[in-house]
Amino acid sequence: MPFHKYSYTNGYRAPAPDSPVTEETSGEKPSYVYPEPVLKPTSLKPNEKGILKDATFPSLLAGTSAPGVLPSWFKKDSEVDVVICGAGPSGLEVAVSLLRQGVSFRIVDKAAAPLLAGRADGVQPRFLETIATLGLATEVAEEGPLIERTAIWKDGRCLHWGHSHQSDSRYRGLHIITQTAIEHIYIRDLLRHKKLVERRTTVKSFTVDESGDNSHPVSITLINEDTGEQEVVRAKHLVGSDGGNSTIRKQAGIPFEGETTDIHWGILDAVFETDYPHANVFGFVMNSEHGGSCIIPREDGMIRLYTEISSAKNKTLINKKGGRLNITNVTPEEILEQANKIFHPFKLKFGSPLSWFTVWNISERVAQQFSYKDRVHLVGDACHVHSVLGAFGLNASILDAANLGWKLGWTIRGLASPEKLIHTYGEERRRHAVRIIEVSGTYLRFISESGIDVSKLQGIGTEKREDQEADDGLVFDKQLQAVDPDKAFLKAFFAKNTPFLLGIDVPYGHSELNPPRSAESFNGVSSLKTVSKRQATDVRWGVRAPNPRVTLSLTTTGYLYDTFEGPTKFPIIIFGSDLKGPIRRRLAALDQYLSSPNSFVRKFGRDQFTLVGITMQLPGDIDEALAADGDLEYLRKNVRWISDDHLPGSDAHSVYGVNHALGAVVVVRPDLWAGITVVPDEGVALDEYFSGFLLAQ
Repeated sequence: MPFHKYSYTNGYRAPAPDSPVTEETSGEKPSYVYPEPVLKPTSLKPNEKGILKDATFPSLLAGTSAPGVLPSWFKKDSEVDVVICGAGPSGLEVAVSLLRQGVSFRIVDKAAAPLLAGRADGVQPRFLETIATLGLATEVAEEGPLIERTAIWKDGRCLHWGHSHQSDSRYRGLHIITQTAIEHIYIRDLLRHKKLVERRTTVKSFTVDESGDNSHPVSITLINEDTGEQEVVRAKHLVGSDGGNSTIRKQAGIPFEGETTDIHWGILDAVFETDYPHANVFGFVMNSEHGGSCIIPREDGMIRLYTEISSAKNKTLINKKGGRLNITNVTPEEILEQANKIFHPFKLKFGSPLSWFTVWNISERVAQQFSYKDRVHLVGDACHVHSVLGAFGLNASILDAANLGWKLGWTIRGLASPEKLIHTYGEERRRHAVRIIEVSGTYLRFISESGIDVSKLQGIGTEKREDQEADDGLVFDKQLQAVDPDKAFLKAFFAKNTPFLLGIDVPYGHSELNPPRSAESFNGVSSLKTVSKRQATDVRWGVRAPNPRVTLSLTTTGYLYDTFEGPTKFPIIIFGSDLKGPIRRRLAALDQYLSSPNSFVRKFGRDQFTLVGITMQLPGDIDEALAADGDLEYLRKNVRWISDDHLPGSDAHSVYGVNHALGAVVVVRPDLWAGITVVPDEGVALDEYFSGFLLAQ
């Protein structure tokens, strides 16, 4: 008898009337009528129970492909700041970031509508922290199930069962949400700002004028795939978010380094009836003979089941009729049959029609460079592809887009030097992508038992940089390894990589944004000469800025990130302890510096910074403490002060590792990475830092 049996819906419910008053009773016709849903099958192939149909609303979601007359406010400018090619999550993230910075753009996509089903299905804590700066995190976080545990089985034996996906982020766990739902959230945000995705449109060709005399040096020829109509648009930048087969990357002649593996996975979205005890838990099931499967619980009782159907170890699978499995024409039932071999002694059968089905050949590739002539930029799958292991695809793509988005905005608005800022996008994000290939590839080969040595991956630039921390590989428990090598691998792998899997351990190399602290220079990037040997915080430069709990007002608690203001500003965090004793003298020096005409806030513009002070004083006592000696006038009037009244060890001062006698000033980048940290009486170092890439206003 099945252990689990789920119900399911097609995800659509007819809208209820606003009130019991009808046209017949009121004698009036409403001015608003709900758009008609269009029910579409979500899979190209059925299973034995058929195919689910889901509702979509073209009039709201399909951009320029929507039926009827386009809005009167829609126009196609022939000259814009940015053209974005590809309206998947990464392209849409760039778009909504530019919206909040007042940067003009056009976004095109060759598809007639947003994704209906499939592809990405979960977002990490760092993804949510990132889109929280755009005001969209709540809607994403509340969409689907929350994964907080992982179960891993092999040959009918449980290797691991316990808590996972835990971090110091406010967004605990892996949040399940379909890529379709994410695209809808972004598209609705565009619509609120009166922007549409231009559908059935793509980039035919582009050129870059390098003369330096052209304010919009990228000339882009757009083509409508239905009509063949072409137009030329001039832009300052072109963003290629057009997937793994990116035409932008190919036209730029950028090599896509790496390999296409022999590993194929079949992917099924459906309700399953099974006696497998962890069917409603994220995890993996492996079989020494047949490979591995990955389970991702979904909304409405569904499961996404990834099933290995070929690998370097088992290149051709035999179907039940004794013939070789045709990967190009494999059926859902054949995938299910293979899954049952992997799950043995447990059994699976379909409990609903199919929601999505595809066969995926895994490639592991990274673009040789992420930008072309500092004017054309790749994000997402256009510059890195890899296995699903680690849920990196969508999550890393959003970090690409957030990194690029603020840098484009600041340079286009004339606030930052393009020569100093734009090149850091590729340097930072390619480094992350290379590590994804290494981590995801190692995980994949353990699950699939492929026998491929991940250290032999070719051509993806896995060489270590001088500024990168030493990597000794996985550290195994030798005693456990002798008894149970599989458990030993899992223990070592997760000990090293868990923060990276959650997106919160992504250190960037040295650049103008993350200068070296101790050396005079690194690869042409100078250290800050005015920084003393005093260590302001335990937070390294160029890592994720921690987000501790704080008290925002007398009646409101929250997190430090709640005080930030999105991609338009650099948060400057001032740690002031109790505003007394030696810290008072250093804060007074900072106050004098900030109020001087030579301070960075005067030089680069007060509106470019969010100044936040953190004190151990209770909320009701902060104003009195600031005004006590009359020496902190600027800090009292121009800084938002919040209270650090959490218990010792989890308070913000402890989380950042701030000495209560020294205090600290922390520069946080608009994408939530730590820039530099200095002691408050080293205010001139802040001017030196920002002078490295910002432009005086």
